[in-house]
Amino acid sequence: MGVVIFAHAQPSTNLFSLRQIHSSSSYLRIRPHFSSGRRRLNPKFPPPRLDCFSLRCSLTNTDVCNPVATDEEVHEGTASADSNCPVPVVHLKSDALETEALNLLAGGTYVDTLLTALPVLSEEEQNAIAATPAHPAGLYALYASCLAGNLVEQLWNFAWPAAIALLHPSLLPVAVMGFFAKVAVIVGGPLVGKLMDHFPRVPAYNCLTIVQAAAQLLSVGMIIHAHAIHPTSVSSVLVQPWFSVLVLAGAIERLSGLALGVAVERDWVVLLAGTNRPIALARANAVLSRIDLVCEIAGASLFGIFLSKHEPVTCLKLAASLMIWALPVVVVLTWLTNKLSSGVLDRAKCPQTSCRSSSAGSTPDAQNIVGMSIEAFKHGWVEYMQQPVLPASLAYVLLYFNVVLAPGGLMTAFLTQHGLKPSIIGGFSGLCAFMGVAATYVSAEMVKRLGILKAGAAGLILQASLLTIAVAVYWSRSLSQQIPLQFFLCLIVLSRLGHMSYDVVGAQILQTGIPPSKANLIGATEVSVASLAESVMLGVAIIANDTSHFGFLAMLSLLSVVGAACLYCRWLTNPTDTQRSLFSFEPQIS
Repeated sequence: MGVVIFAHAQPSTNLFSLRQIHSSSSYLRIRPHFSSGRRRLNPKFPPPRLDCFSLRCSLTNTDVCNPVATDEEVHEGTASADSNCPVPVVHLKSDALETEALNLLAGGTYVDTLLTALPVLSEEEQNAIAATPAHPAGLYALYASCLAGNLVEQLWNFAWPAAIALLHPSLLPVAVMGFFAKVAVIVGGPLVGKLMDHFPRVPAYNCLTIVQAAAQLLSVGMIIHAHAIHPTSVSSVLVQPWFSVLVLAGAIERLSGLALGVAVERDWVVLLAGTNRPIALARANAVLSRIDLVCEIAGASLFGIFLSKHEPVTCLKLAASLMIWALPVVVVLTWLTNKLSSGVLDRAKCPQTSCRSSSAGSTPDAQNIVGMSIEAFKHGWVEYMQQPVLPASLAYVLLYFNVVLAPGGLMTAFLTQHGLKPSIIGGFSGLCAFMGVAATYVSAEMVKRLGILKAGAAGLILQASLLTIAVAVYWSRSLSQQIPLQFFLCLIVLSRLGHMSYDVVGAQILQTGIPPSKANLIGATEVSVASLAESVMLGVAIIANDTSHFGFLAMLSLLSVVGAACLYCRWLTNPTDTQRSLFSFEPQIS
């Protein structure tokens, strides 16, 4: 609403006389408007039009609808404005306005007086505020919740392919499960995200946590049942009812885990750290990344040690016990996170007006959600292809074709069937995750010395070079010996340093090149394309499921990494005008 205030310069004892303006959720802003003359106000030369001095008052975000009463009757000249004006009119009376205004402005202009009176924070004080989280206690509770949840999730990510690989010497069961998990992410990701947007944060998060734990426990039961019946052939494994249930439970578990990760990384941590506190937000992101990698190290190492000393069924029962123990811990820590942050997670996810209009216009039924998801995917794909740093993003996607020469289900199954001890396999996965932790520090030094663009190229070239040597070692047919096999695994471990370095640097490149208004849309589309790349390679692994075809799959993975390095280096050596404007601080393109 608008409020018009008329001020009359009449002698009285008070400067302004205004009874009261009631407003529970607004502020009153009064701005003086003088005549268009440019002369400075001076006590010796009072302006001739000061008697026409007027005040305009704007009232923002208020529900006040009643007219405001005045202390005295107003002039008849302004009475007609009340009936014709569409907004409430507040009449003010001032005393000795000329003298007070002149005394206020004496010695300098009005703007100069305001600017000299405003306090200015030093750079150290601004950095201190930017580095302080908005809700530190809630953030620490979130860290603890992620630690408990991610430990179980990473342990299970290592446990299920190792346990399935012990059933039959074939990559097919693991490849089929991984393929359908990626398809579930591609198809169901937008749907789950849309549903989470329609429900409160904490209940939706706890519900997904329970669904994920239930899917994990169901998978444990199916694998234990499979070890009890001992299937004789791989074809008999795929047609068993327990395997169908296992595939479905695995897809639900992956989809729930993805949704939980997106909720924490894209929404919760921003609210707890503060959107206007970039240093605190960057530190929180780094802590969450390190928690995930440390849990990957611990989960793989723990299950690998258990599997080397106990039977698979016993290890699966221990994993199930850990899942049951962690579930109430995660739920309680999630509730505590919201409690310690003064209920910041209870805030609405959209403005009240838009929420009302969206809820009044449509309900989140299945048909609307599917339609909106399809439209969002189409729009996201168009924006993704038009982004100014598309080659850097495509290089990132190409790295996801490498599903063999990296820690994962296929590599775990291959090493298990190759006769390697579970403790060594767990140590291999743990070292790969440790390289991810080291990359968060190494990449910062690379950016400082080489610049952000050259640092990305260095990471890709390092990974491609080491994997080329690793594939050459494999094709030498010497992996039956311990030393060549260990050298092969060490090369893959070291290659993860280059992979994770580009992962960190590439994220910064995308943050620099993508407009903030399209960051979420393009980022979500990139995740879907990367999942599609993984599913394609897993589909190839389903066809070439015998361990004798591992060299062929390794060659395809190597070609994808080499292609990513070539694509990125070509983009770096042939910069466009847009690239020069975005990365003008880089010496190699200036």
